[in-house]
Amino acid sequence: MSQLDKNKIKKLMTYRYVVWGVLALAYIIVFFHRLAVGVVKDELINAFDITGTTFGNLGSTYFYAYMLMQIPSGMLADSLGARKTVTVGTLVAGIGSMVFGYAPTVFWAFCGRLLVGLGVSVVFISILKVQSEWFKESEFGTMSGITSFVGNLGGVFAKAPLVIMVGYLTWRISFAVIGALSIVIAILCYLFIRNTPEEMGLPSITEIEGKEVKKSSGKKPDLLKGLRKVISNPKTWPGFVVFAGFFGAFVTLSGSWGEAYLVEVYNIPKVKAASYTMSAVLGLAVGSIVIGRLSDAIKKRKLPMMVFGVIYVICWTALVFLNGGKPPIEILMPLLFILGFTCSVFVLGWAYAKEVNPPEIPGISTSVVNIGGFFGAALLPPLLGKVLDRFSDSIPPIELYHKAFMYSFISVVIGFIFIFFIKETNCKNIYKG
Repeated sequence: MSQLDKNKIKKLMTYRYVVWGVLALAYIIVFFHRLAVGVVKDELINAFDITGTTFGNLGSTYFYAYMLMQIPSGMLADSLGARKTVTVGTLVAGIGSMVFGYAPTVFWAFCGRLLVGLGVSVVFISILKVQSEWFKESEFGTMSGITSFVGNLGGVFAKAPLVIMVGYLTWRISFAVIGALSIVIAILCYLFIRNTPEEMGLPSITEIEGKEVKKSSGKKPDLLKGLRKVISNPKTWPGFVVFAGFFGAFVTLSGSWGEAYLVEVYNIPKVKAASYTMSAVLGLAVGSIVIGRLSDAIKKRKLPMMVFGVIYVICWTALVFLNGGKPPIEILMPLLFILGFTCSVFVLGWAYAKEVNPPEIPGISTSVVNIGGFFGAALLPPLLGKVLDRFSDSIPPIELYHKAFMYSFISVVIGFIFIFFIKETNCKNIYKG
């Protein structure tokens, strides 16, 4: 290998973290918007005079947009590439955040939330696409976990720090500021992201790993044909259901109704309540990186999903049933942290999706599985909102939230059952065609 080749490899190994880092900044914004609405629930209800059901639908608008955009996001990532896709998406999200912040009516709040969901929906799939081009196959689970960890920092900012920010700036100005920051990040995306090492005249990861490099015909993959392959592959769907069940339940707690539950059941201040749900988000962040790394280290996907999935079910069992739905406050912080930590096992579903489908369309395969999480996250919060609206005047808060969170518990159990249908890949692509 020549000195020039060594220099190119060194540059690739360095610059890939620049590409990933800028994308990670965009992903922090994704998570902020994912969980921020729950923190300003009271402000939104007062500003627009809406019910709990309408609030749940307002929060879910993000997830519906995100969910519907996952397959188009995969196609965009596999055709236009991450650079253009994320730049435009983050720009749209920034505009949407400003529209949401200055919405004169609830209609415009829904419009802003829709734009945010559409904009941020393209970020994660593009990150997975970039990881498949800039990182080794053996690093994919680890990098997916690190990505989820960094993204969850946005969820942390959407808890107690956002409560403090809203206290100083009002909720409207806070969301406008986040919108402006999103536009700055969009500019950084265009300046620094490159879709593949080859765009910079660098060798591909495949070449560095010593694998056979297939000569390209110059044609783009047939995306519709690829989509049909992914959808018709029965191995795709267990990961979809696991993500839907686990993440849908997590969002009802961390992004929609968790703070209200803690304030009304435990009679604690709003900032303190936000710090409790923040522990769940921190757990998700830490778990993402630990579980992703562990999976790559032991060369297993199904085993860690099964082990941590059991603990996740136990955590929800304690939250919903222990002491009638009011666990002792002394154990609440660690319980929520462990709940978030073990929920993060869904990150393995993205690597699994890539490993059971054609290797040339990682964007599409991961996007189909990714729909599952946002289907659950869109469906459950309004469902809980209907329960809360219907029974809030007739039963005590502890019984009220026990009844509502029962739907989250059922969602988790369904997700866990589908882990049994996951096929072990040993961290390699096993697609047979």
